[in-house]
This record gives sequence, structure tokens and C-alpha cells, in this order.
Amino acid sequence: MAGFECADQLNAFGDRVDLLTETAHIELIREDYERISALGIKTVREGIRWSVVEPKPYQYDFKEVIEMIVAAKDLGIQQLWDVCHFGFPDDLTPFHPKFHSRFVSLCLAFLECYTRHNPGEMLYVTPVNEVSFLSWLGGDAGGTVPYCRKNGWDVKYALTKEFIGGAQAMKMASDRVRIVTTEPLVNMVPGLFPTWEDTLQAEKENELQFQSLDMLLGRICPELGGYEELVDIVGFNYYYNNQWITGSFQFLGWNDPVPDPRWKPLADLIENAYQRYGKPLIISETSHPKEDRPLWIDMIGEQCAALLRRDVPLLGVCLYPIIDRPDWDNLHIWHQAGIWDYDGFDKKSRVLHEESAIALFKAQLMLDDCLALRTIS
Repeated sequence: MAGFECADQLNAFGDRVDLLTETAHIELIREDYERISALGIKTVREGIRWSVVEPKPYQYDFKEVIEMIVAAKDLGIQQLWDVCHFGFPDDLTPFHPKFHSRFVSLCLAFLECYTRHNPGEMLYVTPVNEVSFLSWLGGDAGGTVPYCRKNGWDVKYALTKEFIGGAQAMKMASDRVRIVTTEPLVNMVPGLFPTWEDTLQAEKENELQFQSLDMLLGRICPELGGYEELVDIVGFNYYYNNQWITGSFQFLGWNDPVPDPRWKPLADLIENAYQRYGKPLIISETSHPKEDRPLWIDMIGEQCAALLRRDVPLLGVCLYPIIDRPDWDNLHIWHQAGIWDYDGFDKKSRVLHEESAIALFKAQLMLDDCLALRTIS
């Protein structure tokens, strides 16, 4: 799978970002789909950009979204859609009294638009991308709306309420809707030679990563209306810095010559999540910046193969971003984490990172072999 960065939030400086425009993906939608098709990728993650498609309350402009839907249909690309990928219209915050009605209305309007242009096709949709991360970014780190500190729980509660409301409305309106979650998957560990309290704190923080999903499924906060059948596919976002020591900014090395005994293989983390939820799953985001990209893709491929050998229902893995993207707080800094890079001058540039493309091809062959063996057995 290929993910195109579609964040559209107000950043830490209060400036609106639109990364689909910054990366020129909107202009190059067909060319980008042809590029990924040449690498054997036929499924993508996209976003509608709430701040763009609702210029005035309850008034929608899906022109660019329709262009994306039509391009995918013409080129045989399957799309998974985000309704809210970090951004809201300028007049809204998760605490606004109209937030719920505006969001549910948006979800239904998008469903109607998608169905009109793709009749009979299944809509795979994530109402709110990364509830956990967005709650931290806006509720604890002050990095986006509502620019709070120590208010992450309240933001998470509000965003989860909107996720449930939007998902329920779409599922009630159509039996061709499948809800996909996209939440961070992490491993938080105590320091070396931990006390009993250190170990307990790490266990507590690890458990919190599942809070949003548990709310969506009605396992906690049942007053929000979540239930087990609301979510069809669980997605987990996993990056090189998703394992760290609690109470610090020290990450566990993923490729150290002598592995840290506290490091856990990705396959183990995902299998644990599968045992917890029992639903089909995807790795909804993964990538690594700069020169270690090919090694990261090698590792991800090996971990996916391990999951398939364990009969875990892994449906796909999304390289995110597939084309390079700038940092949303510093648009002049590009992450160099895609299969295609920015040349430093032209946002329409697409410079293939050949080593990563080769690693991707090897991973695809390995996973094809795993699937073939599983079919035979």
C-alpha cells in the first residue's frame, strides 16, 4: 500500500498546512498512481482534507476529491480514505458545540459523494486518523488545535465521540462502508535496573496506547456509543521511534549490533494486538528517514512474513509517505522517507530512491511466497 501525506491542520505556529498541495500530489494524482502501479502497488491511503472541502459550515466542495476518486477508478487503484487527518475548519475545535453535527454531516456528505462516483464499491474509511496522537498533539503538546497542555484525555474523549458518531452514521446509511482505525503501536519500557514502580509505570503507559480503540469498541466509556462491530479493520502505525524508555526521550535502537533486550519485534507487538482485538489488521503507516530506508523496508517485510506464518490476518502494509513530504511545522525541511524524494527545487519532482525500491521489490517477493505457501497448505 502507498500512503500520500494529507495532513491539513493548523501547525504549532498557527499556520494552516496542506501537505497534499505542498507535495503536488493533487496536481499529479494520475502520474503518482501510475508510478506506484509500476512498483506493483494498487492500494492507497488518501484524505479528503476537512479544512478544504468545507469552506463554509455544511457547504461542501468535493471537486478535488472527485478527481481523486475518478483517477483511482480509471487506473484500477483501491483507496482507503481519511475524513479527518489532523485538520478542522478554522472555526472549529474538538470542544466546539457544533463539532459533532458538523462532523457527522461531513461524513454523510462524503459517503454520498463517493457512492455517486463509485456505485456498488465498498468505502474503506477512517473517520479520524490517529486519535491517540492527535489527542496528544493538540491536548498535551500544544502543537495544533485546541493548543492545550495537560488536556489530552478531554481531547481524546471528544475526538472518539466524533469518530463513533461519523462511523455510525455512515454504517446506518450504507452497508457498503467498512471502518478502519489507524492508531500508533508502541512499546514503552522502563530504564535498565528498574524499580518495581518503574516497571508498573511502563506497563500502565503501554496499556494507554489501546485506550482509543477500547473506547471505539465500547470496552470503556460505553456512554460514547462504541461497540465491537463498529470497527472492521484495525490499523497500526509503526515507525523507528515507536519504542522508547518511559520518562525520557531515549528511543530503543531497532538495528543495533547488540540488540537491546527490551526491544520487541514488530510481529510480536502486532500479534499481541490481534489477540486483544481479534480483527483483520493492517500496518497503516511505516517508514524510515534517509539512508536507512532500505534496511527498514527489509525488516518490515521480514516481520510481515513472520505474521503471515503465524496465521495473523494481516491484510496489507502501507509505506507512508510513499513520496517525500515536508515537516508540517517547518515546510522547508523534507523528511526523505519515501520511495520517491523531492529534489530540493521543484515540488513536482519525483526522484526514485533506488535502494528503497529494490528493498520493496524483495519484500513483495517474500510476502508473495508466504501467501503462496499458505494457500497450498
